[in-house]
Amino acid sequence: MNTKRWIVILAVTMGTVNTFADIDIKQDPKYIELHDSMRHAFNSADSARFFPAVKTLEDYVLQQGDLHTYYTQRCNEIVFLMNTEKIFEAYKAAQLLSKELREKQLDSEMYMAINMMGHIQRYCGNKDSAKKSFTEVIRQMEKYGYYESMPPIYMNIVNVEMDDDPEEAIEMLNKAADIARQYSPDRVFDIECRRALSYYNLGDMDNFVKAYQYYLEGKAKGLSSISGRSLEIYYTAYRGDVDKAVEMAKETMGDESGEIIANLYKNAGRWQEAYDIQRLNMIANDSINSVILSNSMQGIEHELALYEVERKSAKTRTIALAATILLLILLILALVYIVLSRRRHMLQLKDAYKHALQSDNMKTIFIQNMSHEVRTPLNIIAGFAQVISDPDNTPPREERKHIAQMMLKSTRSITNQIDEMLELSINETSGAVEKEDDVKITPLLSELIKEFSDQVKDGVNLSLNNSLSDGFAMTTNRSLLRRMVYILLDNAAKNTIEGCIVLKASASTTALTIAVEDTGCGIAPEEAHHIFERFVKLDTFKEGLGLGLPLCRIIATRMEGSVKLDTAYKGPGARFVITLPIRS
Repeated sequence: MNTKRWIVILAVTMGTVNTFADIDIKQDPKYIELHDSMRHAFNSADSARFFPAVKTLEDYVLQQGDLHTYYTQRCNEIVFLMNTEKIFEAYKAAQLLSKELREKQLDSEMYMAINMMGHIQRYCGNKDSAKKSFTEVIRQMEKYGYYESMPPIYMNIVNVEMDDDPEEAIEMLNKAADIARQYSPDRVFDIECRRALSYYNLGDMDNFVKAYQYYLEGKAKGLSSISGRSLEIYYTAYRGDVDKAVEMAKETMGDESGEIIANLYKNAGRWQEAYDIQRLNMIANDSINSVILSNSMQGIEHELALYEVERKSAKTRTIALAATILLLILLILALVYIVLSRRRHMLQLKDAYKHALQSDNMKTIFIQNMSHEVRTPLNIIAGFAQVISDPDNTPPREERKHIAQMMLKSTRSITNQIDEMLELSINETSGAVEKEDDVKITPLLSELIKEFSDQVKDGVNLSLNNSLSDGFAMTTNRSLLRRMVYILLDNAAKNTIEGCIVLKASASTTALTIAVEDTGCGIAPEEAHHIFERFVKLDTFKEGLGLGLPLCRIIATRMEGSVKLDTAYKGPGARFVITLPIRS
């Protein structure tokens, strides 16, 4: 479904349960007048009219003591921002709404903020987080008895799950229908029509035809559904006239036609046309993502500009942040280029169609991870910069030292993440390593131990267990060898909060072995291969992009060696082993 149209539907299906006012304010002529004014501005996407109108409406319902309707209008503000592709502003408004509801302890209305965050996450392509948010909304609605408003939330989960888990989507449709029959019968027809689309997408044509007949019967009774036009298009294709169905989609569905046409061609086995349409859809999605990213960047730049006006002494740091954001954009463009380049290596049209979808999902994961992992240290730097730049604020020496350490740590975090991206890109496209350095291994490992001594957590012992002689040397690439060991030490430091980290080295006549053992959280044997994939983090709360171990393996391969997780290690913790050949 087209995103903008979907968001407009959201505004229409907001909850209508009144839990605070003693009277039904929606029968109040003054409320109706103000609400109509707001709705007209909303539908015309007129920012100049909408925000004053919704503010006036909010003030009025507050005067009447109807907090539920007030927060419903706050949600409409967020919806309007999403409709106008101001995602950064919508995210901030949703966070503010959540904070206000928590502070006022309005637990029964908290589902509104969670619902808004779910829509923002879905808008940005984060399906897993969106599903979790919508599921939590349903849980809270059940807790507080908001059954009448639950079917649209189930439909949101259906829209998220239909492509990845059709069976669960059908289950959600069943639940939505059961609740609607009991609490809001007017929604049953639309739910059943959506079920018909699901049958078509699953290839269950017998049930699709039955559901279509149900739609025709309802239509004859004067009922309508947002899925009606799609049903008629799919039914035309079912009867064998795919080209006519495609023309109907182009004429009646507007921006939504791309996804429908791709489904029509795919179900008809016309893979060339399905691939061409999907490629155009992905270009359009990329354009939307670019607008989202651009608006988010504009929002960040606006915040930085405010800091510049208020705190002139923070100018240097602001420039550094702007440069980091610019570099982030370049990295995203580089990743898009890599994804597009790989798509050229397609063996057949059907495989190419599936590969294009997988590449788009990978890019979405990258944008989500980069957005979170860069925004957090940037916020830390900006916040501390604001504190130390305030001429009226003179923190003690120890506090200034702490602030400097936190800013340095955040800067190092951003730098490491960017370095990982650059190195991953460079090493992936490079050939075998030129081994021109005569490297003494013991001094190199001692240097790394010294460097990491202040990076491990308090109470963790970092040591070197080296069976090599001080003069042991081999011909290899010093910088890449050092990088591999650095990555494994950094991984151990992040996951070890107590105990020890041991760097071990030994050699045979044919190979050098370097191992890093820790007493951290450990890794299950079944994850031994999975952890070397990109963007994989077993603990999503740990910092980083999930690129360190994949980069380490790529470097090891270039050096004709290997890096692996020792699944026979008894622990506690984990043991990673680097093996490099020794050439005579």
